[in-house]
Amino acid sequence: MKSDFEPPPKKFSILASVGGVVTAIVAIAGLNYLSAYLNKNAVAEKTEGLQPVPNSPAQLAEKVAKLDTQSLVLPGQPISLSELKTTKIPYIAPGVGKLTPQEMAIARQAWSYFQRNWNDKTGLVNSVDGFASVTMWDQAAAIAALVSARELNIVSASEFDGKMSQTLKTLATIPLYKGELPNKVYNSQTLIPVNYGQLDKKEEIGWSAIDLGRMAIWLKIIGAKYPQMRSQTEAVWKHWQVNRLTKNGQMFGTSVVNGKEQYNQEGRLGYENYAAYGLQLWGLNVNKALEYTANTAFVNLYGQGIPYDKRDAKNSGANNYVLSEPYILDGIETGFQALPKAYADRVLAAQEARYLATKQLTAVTEDNLDRPPYFVYGTLFVNGQAWATITDTQQKYNNLRFLSAKAAIGWYTLYDTAYTRQLFDFVQTNLKSEKGWYNGFYESLGQPNKALTANNNGVILESLLYKQVGKPLTVWAGLYSDPK
Repeated sequence: MKSDFEPPPKKFSILASVGGVVTAIVAIAGLNYLSAYLNKNAVAEKTEGLQPVPNSPAQLAEKVAKLDTQSLVLPGQPISLSELKTTKIPYIAPGVGKLTPQEMAIARQAWSYFQRNWNDKTGLVNSVDGFASVTMWDQAAAIAALVSARELNIVSASEFDGKMSQTLKTLATIPLYKGELPNKVYNSQTLIPVNYGQLDKKEEIGWSAIDLGRMAIWLKIIGAKYPQMRSQTEAVWKHWQVNRLTKNGQMFGTSVVNGKEQYNQEGRLGYENYAAYGLQLWGLNVNKALEYTANTAFVNLYGQGIPYDKRDAKNSGANNYVLSEPYILDGIETGFQALPKAYADRVLAAQEARYLATKQLTAVTEDNLDRPPYFVYGTLFVNGQAWATITDTQQKYNNLRFLSAKAAIGWYTLYDTAYTRQLFDFVQTNLKSEKGWYNGFYESLGQPNKALTANNNGVILESLLYKQVGKPLTVWAGLYSDPK
């Protein structure tokens, strides 16, 4: 799980700082939309107390919300041990993985984001279009995008070598939080450690073990696939003082609150396992973080029993988001070595079942928004609630639930079913931008979420690379033998 949200572009910063007015802004926007719709569709009559137009966006959203609530049944249907053992890794048959012209066009369009937002002097990429701020999670997405662009022949070998070498050089020398580990956020142009949304003020705010776990996977992929760069990837790891990343087999991160450091266990089922796998590749003890049954329970959503972490906000102080992205990344990058494929099967099946019941295409995960609150977690389940879209502070924004472009493309490349092909076609038709791919499409508003981010476009690119090579990227890179 990404522990923090990314800042919005600078033009939105004032709105973001208003705090309590955010809810009012969203409410007013919603009322304006509904008012415009009613004015357009209502019959001009003098009848008092005009009723909402049948099947208006508001009514449809209300119907879906009711079905979503009714879909939840606790406890849910668990996954048997035999199902865990027999579910196969979704390899693509040899020769089938070649990208179609449509898929190549999607890859090229995703790379256009990085052409605009790559800082050649530092090798770091802007997390959000035009805003010079970056996290290690998003820099890992940029590395994945660069590898994908090279292997799909979108960039030349010389451009790849230059960009990757500069990135690794920067990561091996970047100033660290307390001289230990990468700060959660940096100015991507100056390399100054900063807080979210504050580009010019130096501020060390701690590190995220989950962000560094994803970076660890990609450092290993680069070192294995491109041996000439292995010494550089190892120099990055040696630059980190990794002893405090783990404790008693679990991952730990830090935050600075009122000037004091907090050191806490990090991660819940999904991102915890995925990131821990990356740290294990470098020899760290994360055996408890990799355990995927000890804290797992099941909840039925539209008849599908999905796994969730019993450590929720009420009993642990942390949100137990169930999202698409950790399962997609684990499948694409490791071949479900960190999480069982059977878990991913259920997470996708629940979203398809929701579509069958509501006719609402569903592919949810976390990402930036183009409006307040600027970052949300689009979940299947969190803290006892079904299909909730919330902030990290548990504010609910179900009116801003959106179909995620990266989730749609990721599920498509992993499974390639009739449903995932619908998701793919929807993204291709509705979310293209000259600057890359928009993050998603709002259910209730019926319009694109026009935020543009490194992670969204990076996940799209590495998903298509996975389809091209026909196997998990760690296997393709030569990190270990084909586990089939």
